[in-house]
Amino acid sequence: MSRLILFNKPYGVLCQFRAVEGRQTLRDFIPVPAVYPAGRLDADSEGLLVLTGDGVLQNRISAPDHKLFKTYFAQVEGTPTAVALEQLRNGIDLRDFVTRPARVEQTTEPCWLWLRQPPVRFRKLIPTSWLKISIAEGKNRQVRRMTAAVGLPTLRLIRYAVGDWDLQDLPEGAWRELTIDINRLERRQMRTLPK
Repeated sequence: MSRLILFNKPYGVLCQFRAVEGRQTLRDFIPVPAVYPAGRLDADSEGLLVLTGDGVLQNRISAPDHKLFKTYFAQVEGTPTAVALEQLRNGIDLRDFVTRPARVEQTTEPCWLWLRQPPVRFRKLIPTSWLKISIAEGKNRQVRRMTAAVGLPTLRLIRYAVGDWDLQDLPEGAWRELTIDINRLERRQMRTLPK
């Protein structure tokens, strides 16, 4: 059995335990020794961060060859067209790599969403929209780069789920601990493969 921590990372928090003057890091929220992020979130992204001290489990969660889907809600600038959504679903050439096909749908602002500090900039003449995006990889700033490539810059990005784990009932800045059987995780991952 392995220890797993689910953390709802606020905007601006760095995904590291090492202190940085003038910045909040994981050490300001999680007083648990010897756990590390299984995948990262940029400082300007929010939401679910999974941590563990088990290297095998960490690899199974974060490595793209295990195809564990990560689901994001992205507030984007503009209104998505059917063509843009199809491009995101089929994979985008980002020059240094081509993304794998993604699950993408236009949605409404999530009802569980917390207020962000500082708030997202508001521009009276430019509409915003929400997308729900699930990817089985997680390269640096990938979702932001994908939406920008189809003309929909991301204004706010929240990771809602990693595989079967999600933010349900986990307030911003809060964490909870689980105990995981790696063998059961592998069986659960097989159900998350793309159809």
